[in-house]
Amino acid sequence: MICGNAYPHCMGIGKVSVYDTTLRDGEQAPGVRFSIRQKLSIARHLADVGVGEIEAGFPAVSDEEKETVRRIAKDGLDVRVLALSRILKRDVDAVIDSGADAVILFASASPLLLKYKMHKTLDEVIEQSVDAVEYAKMHGLYVVYSAEDATRTKLNVLLQIYREVEKAGASRVHIADTVGVATPHSVSFMVHQIKKRLDGRTSLCMHCHNDFGLATANALSGLAAGADAAAATVNGIGERAGNTCLAELVMCLQLLYGYDIGYDLKGLHRLSSLVEKYSGIRNPPQKPLMGLNAFRHESGIHVAAVLENPLTYEPFAPEVLGIRRQIVLGKHSGTKAVIAKMDEKGRDCSTEDAQKILEKLKKTEK
Repeated sequence: MICGNAYPHCMGIGKVSVYDTTLRDGEQAPGVRFSIRQKLSIARHLADVGVGEIEAGFPAVSDEEKETVRRIAKDGLDVRVLALSRILKRDVDAVIDSGADAVILFASASPLLLKYKMHKTLDEVIEQSVDAVEYAKMHGLYVVYSAEDATRTKLNVLLQIYREVEKAGASRVHIADTVGVATPHSVSFMVHQIKKRLDGRTSLCMHCHNDFGLATANALSGLAAGADAAAATVNGIGERAGNTCLAELVMCLQLLYGYDIGYDLKGLHRLSSLVEKYSGIRNPPQKPLMGLNAFRHESGIHVAAVLENPLTYEPFAPEVLGIRRQIVLGKHSGTKAVIAKMDEKGRDCSTEDAQKILEKLKKTEK
C-alpha cells in the first residue's frame, strides 16, 4: 500500500546504481570500530538486500584492514568489492594484494585542500593521479577516481582533472561533497555540465556528506540530473554529520521517483538494526523510515483517520519495510485510540469506558 506523490519529478532517472560505503566511510564515524566478523556480517546483509557494490575498506591503513577486504572479496558475494586508495603506488599495491575488484583513488581538488592537506600544486596532483590510474588499470582493477572537495572546486579545474584521469583509464569519476556544502540546485548544475563533457563511457557518481542535512537530497538531485551512481551508508553513519542514508536513498528512488532499484525493501530494516548494534550509534526516534516514531501515532485526530485508512497520515504502509505501525496512548490520544489498543489486547471497550480510561491517563501524566 503506497500513496504516490501527486507531483512526481518531471525528469526520468536512467539506469543507476548505489554503492555502499558503511564499512569504510561509515566506520570513520568517531568511536566506531567494526570487527572483521562484523564487517563480514554487514557485507553479507548488504548483498542480501541487493546492493551491487560494497566499499569494503582502506587496505593501506593496516594489515587488519587489508585482511578484512580480502575476506569480503573471497566470500563469494554477488557484488563488486571496492577498496579505497590514495594516489600512491604502495596504496594501490595494498588494494591489489587485498583481492578487491575495484579501486577508488582519491585526491584533493579544491585550492584549500591542495594547500593545507596535499601540500602540492594542481599539476602535481593531476600527474600523480594519472600515474596511479594507469598503474591500477595495468593490474586489472576497475578504476574509480574521486575528486575530494569537488563542490568547493571550480568547474574548469574539476573538468581538467576528470578528463586526464578519464584518458588514463578511469571508468568512473566521483563528485565528492566532502563537507556537505552542496545544494540540490548546485549539484544539478555540476552534473549537467560534467556529464556533457565526459566521454560517454565514463560514468559519474555522487558522494555526499550530510553537514547541512542535504546528503540524500543532493544524491537524488545528482541522479535526476544524469549521474549514474550514488554512495550511501546504512543509517547515514559517517564522519561528522554522516553520509547519504542508504534506506532513504533507496526508498526515495523506489517510491517517490518510481525507479525500481530491485532491492529487498524488508531487508533494509534488518540491516539498519544490525548496524545500530555493531556501531553503537542508535537511530534517533524521528529518523526517517528507520526511527522508532516513523510509524507511531499518538495524536487523536491522526489516529482516528489512520484507523480508517493508514495512508491518511503515512506515505506508505510500514509492511513494505517489514515493520508494523504502533498506536501510542498519551496526552494527545482520543477514544478511538484507546478502543484500538484494547482491541489489540482482545478486550471489548465501549466509547464511555474509553473516555474514562483517557481521563485517568491524562491525570496520571500530569
